[in-house]
Amino acid sequence: MTATFRHTSPPSPKTATGTAAEVFAQIAADFGMAAPPTFVVLASAPELLAPAWALMRESLIAGPGDRTGKEIAALGVSLANKCPFCVDAHTVLLHATGDHALAERLARGERPGSEEHARVLEWAEHTRVPGAAGSPHPFPQAEAPGYLGTVLAFHFINRIVSALLTEKLMPCNMQRLRPVRSLAGRSMSRAVRRPAAPGTSLPLLGDAGPAPAWAAGTPVGPAYAALRAAATAGAGLLDAQDRALVRKALADWDGSHPPLTPDPFPKRGERPGARLALLAAMAPYRLTEEDVAAWRRPEHTDHCLVRLVSYGAFLAVDRVERALSGALSGQIAQEAAESRP
Repeated sequence: MTATFRHTSPPSPKTATGTAAEVFAQIAADFGMAAPPTFVVLASAPELLAPAWALMRESLIAGPGDRTGKEIAALGVSLANKCPFCVDAHTVLLHATGDHALAERLARGERPGSEEHARVLEWAEHTRVPGAAGSPHPFPQAEAPGYLGTVLAFHFINRIVSALLTEKLMPCNMQRLRPVRSLAGRSMSRAVRRPAAPGTSLPLLGDAGPAPAWAAGTPVGPAYAALRAAATAGAGLLDAQDRALVRKALADWDGSHPPLTPDPFPKRGERPGARLALLAAMAPYRLTEEDVAAWRRPEHTDHCLVRLVSYGAFLAVDRVERALSGALSGQIAQEAAESRP
């Protein structure tokens, strides 16, 4: 992956020390890539790097559930969020799982041939709109931490990528060529197919508060709690009025992609910070240099920008999490009622 960074110039992973260096070492070992830009871009705010990696690792890579199914879920979320970089990346990763025919069907915009995979894709595509994914979930209850964690991880990652990276996964969009997709996937296949021990990323995290019930005691829970704590700390970059405006707009949002006209976001000259946070939540692909410049002050470093974008991104994730958690709780209660004599 050779994506170009937008709006920030993150430090090279080669210069990383301490926890950040440990994160990049784990990424290289477990993800099969030494410095994916999806995580390098978070290096400007290292307190976000470890929990973002941990949530993806403990759900997609090491969590319960089939890796192919979870890759399909990640791809479905990326389609819903209009993140072509992530769509292309998960197509390559499906090649890495060894399911080349499925990867190419999805690359052509076709539905999976398997009904099970088709249901996972459809479910994941509907998670952007709270409540639209419905119930029952298309996977066993025991696999819920892996699938829900994956979906939530990529609702966050999609927004970071769309806001702060270009759309090109490879130079000249070479990943759009089938031989290149296949070759790139095969180069990562050993890491993707190797079993990963759950919980390895947790020593990288601090104590972040209670884990969500849907994580069912798995390492996905502490990882999600750590990302929640790190991302929501970005609220401190906004004043009380901006925070209230952002939360009100998110509460009223139906999850759809906002129209281009009229512009529904706060004006750059009036509420630039609130505008950035809401763009990150609702339409990060529309975040421009003008938006960033209107907000930037001498004290606003790349660290601040990544934190503010992450705050907006996680507010959207939180809405999705509450809807999915409620649907899962309802499904569990229904199954328990049906099992009673």
